[in-house]
Amino acid sequence: MSEIPETASGVMWQSSPPGSIYDYIRVASFSIGPDGLVDQWSRRAADLFGVPAEEAMGKDPVEAFMPSDLRERGRRRVSEILDGKEWTGLVPFRIPGQSRPQGIAEMYVMPSETPSGERAALCIVVDVRALRHIETDLAASQAIFGQSPFGFLLFGTDLTVTRANQRFATVFGGSADDHRGRTVHDYLSRPEADRMTDALRRVLETGESVTELQIVGAAPGSADRRHWSINLYRVHSGSGRPIGVAGLGIDVTRRHNAAREAASARRNLALLNEAGARIGNSLDLEATARELLDVAVPGFCDLASVDLYQGLLTGDEAPPGRWGGSHDVGYGGSAELRRVAIASAVSDTPLRTDQNADGGCCGTGPVDVGSVHRYPFNSPCAGALRTGRVRTVPGGEGSLVQSTLVVPMVAHDVVVGLVQFSRTKGSEPFGERDRALAVELAARAAVCIDNARLYRREHERALILQRSLLPPGDPEAAGLDIACRYLPGTTTTEVGGDWFDVIELPGHRTALVIGDVMGRGLRAAVAMGELRTAVRTLAQLDLEPAEVLSHLDEIARGLGAPAGAQQSARAHKARGPELSEVYLATCVYAVYDPVTRRCTFANAGHLPPVLVVPGEEAELLDVPPGMPLGVGGEPFEEVEVELPEGALLALYTDGLVESRDHPLDEGLSAFRNALTDPAELGPAYGGEPSAHSLEDVCDHVLATLDTRHGEDDIALLMARIQGLPSEAVGDWRLPREPRSVGRARELARAQLTAWDLEALVDTVELLVSELVTNALRYGEGEIRLRLLRDRTLVCEVWDAGLVQPRRRRARDTDEGGRGLQLVGLLSEAWGSRRTPRGKTVWFELPLPDGEGVAEPTVEQLLSMF
Repeated sequence: MSEIPETASGVMWQSSPPGSIYDYIRVASFSIGPDGLVDQWSRRAADLFGVPAEEAMGKDPVEAFMPSDLRERGRRRVSEILDGKEWTGLVPFRIPGQSRPQGIAEMYVMPSETPSGERAALCIVVDVRALRHIETDLAASQAIFGQSPFGFLLFGTDLTVTRANQRFATVFGGSADDHRGRTVHDYLSRPEADRMTDALRRVLETGESVTELQIVGAAPGSADRRHWSINLYRVHSGSGRPIGVAGLGIDVTRRHNAAREAASARRNLALLNEAGARIGNSLDLEATARELLDVAVPGFCDLASVDLYQGLLTGDEAPPGRWGGSHDVGYGGSAELRRVAIASAVSDTPLRTDQNADGGCCGTGPVDVGSVHRYPFNSPCAGALRTGRVRTVPGGEGSLVQSTLVVPMVAHDVVVGLVQFSRTKGSEPFGERDRALAVELAARAAVCIDNARLYRREHERALILQRSLLPPGDPEAAGLDIACRYLPGTTTTEVGGDWFDVIELPGHRTALVIGDVMGRGLRAAVAMGELRTAVRTLAQLDLEPAEVLSHLDEIARGLGAPAGAQQSARAHKARGPELSEVYLATCVYAVYDPVTRRCTFANAGHLPPVLVVPGEEAELLDVPPGMPLGVGGEPFEEVEVELPEGALLALYTDGLVESRDHPLDEGLSAFRNALTDPAELGPAYGGEPSAHSLEDVCDHVLATLDTRHGEDDIALLMARIQGLPSEAVGDWRLPREPRSVGRARELARAQLTAWDLEALVDTVELLVSELVTNALRYGEGEIRLRLLRDRTLVCEVWDAGLVQPRRRRARDTDEGGRGLQLVGLLSEAWGSRRTPRGKTVWFELPLPDGEGVAEPTVEQLLSMF
């Protein structure tokens, strides 16, 4: 009872407030009359046993509520109680109508008397489950406050601490009882304490929990900032009345620091990924430097600049800056450098390492883009150039810059320039991860700049292109209308090395090739011829475009090596430039399939192809540029593009779009405009495609663009997409069973009849039967038969087997083994090629010209035996 107030009528007992122990225990009572039957039944008893009073009154409690196996003992107990004995114990009970016990009640039975003097009994009952729940709740509460490894607080309705556990006291000092009555303002700074107080009040008022509330503070006596994750929820009494807010605090400082480190690492990886995609997309020194700064500012720093050795830009033969070499020091300082790029996220003010009144740590004033300058000998910049090591230069008092990373640009142990990354005051200072990232960014750009240097050096060495190496006459291809132009550079400059080619592949597919060898003189001309010959040889092997470029890259790296030096790449590198010459080339290799009108591209540092869809503007195809041939070390990527019917595909060399007076971007834009504008080409361009109209397009492009012809060779290869009509293709899939051989013959015969090629039926049936039989015997998986009609007839048999067929001479006693000999004898050409899911064996036959198909001679037939 909470209190006993005095009243005018005497003493009145007041009930306990909500949350009393009796709200949890739920004590019930009932009485048994002299006859052993229930004569009183309380409401609590009705709640406990689930039986209303009208059903319990007058019943034998033993018979109604006790299990059958315990009733005999129960009756004896009732008899003893009615004889005047008290009893206390645990009694299993059941709900009437149920056969199994529903619970256990702790019962206290005391004798009583009726008004007539007869003996009766009063029973006080408590559900043991309620007691066990209280014990469990107390144990859980003790575990939370006493054993929890996390800080735990219980706030009252006035938002003061009513209870704290030992873990909390360990962090904030004192014992757990010392924190009673405190508020969050005793532990946190005012802004954080106000945030915490608002959260506590909101939870207390609404009952909505708060999870992972991030609070920053410091433990008493420590200056280290700690991060805590707070979870708050409202606590209620047994009757549901809110009595406070519980708070669980977890120290997540390590997790926060790890997350910050992970975020920094992700940012650095993203920058490196962006650098790989954006740096080195062209073989232009200044453009590569600008691409580096576009990546670095503002994602990595606020200010940046790039200096390159003047000798590198003017094409000196000697390496610009070997570590400790003579090129690092000149006239009391560094060699001449040219400022090629500046970027700023703060202002357009020219960048200096340190914005001081005295000119900065390197003693240089503002340097404009294009200016040639030197760094003093003892300056950090000159030291970085000499040693090839990064330097950190702090900003001076009154300086805009907080600190600067001075990073030498090193490629193949050669310093090609210097890049400076600066962060302004207020930004996060550079850390070790930032230093490593700066070195990596500079190294990537340096490799691209060094490659561009090699390109520029070799490009300035002229090459007189040998016309005999170009495709003779007008190239023809299935499903393509082709036109081409080649204009060599003047003999005075001897700039050359461009080539193109159109190669027929099995299955009426066509390889389109365009390339540019960088160099001059007879050796470069021979290199171009070797590369073109290698391309044609590799094309006949039917390799994927990326594989062709990879093999060409290996060939290009071995072109300049002397005899015996090509045995291994290590031996080639060990001999150095004095025994070998570096040959670089750019190349685009594309394979077009007229059946699907899909074209697969691979690019080795060349300008991207241009696609013009009728009625739309010309666009540059997004083909990853890759590294030039001869550089090595990087794989080539492939891109497959579906070309619309009537679209125009243009492959070209840089002489068409780039000159000394016009940057590459302007040339590409003019080229696209020339291809897009149909008004200048007449109605043929917008009508049915024809060879004449495509020739007009080539002439229009050359007449429109300001190519400054004579500075560089110009190669232009254009193809109008026509594709094979569906009626020129027969395609069937056959199950892997013996009767598929006969089915294949029937399908081939029907298709040839539909094409009016009855003269080829017997030969095709025989050869199809041989190829399908081989696929069944030696191949795997489903079989596919395809017939293609264009200038010739091509038959292809596909299966999932990986073993390529091999033609061999059968012995006289062999009953088989002559199938491929027969295919080779009766067909114009035959072969096999790998596919992503197996292999394809094919043969080709010329279309009949009205004179009938030539039959094999007796000598040819006997040659198979």
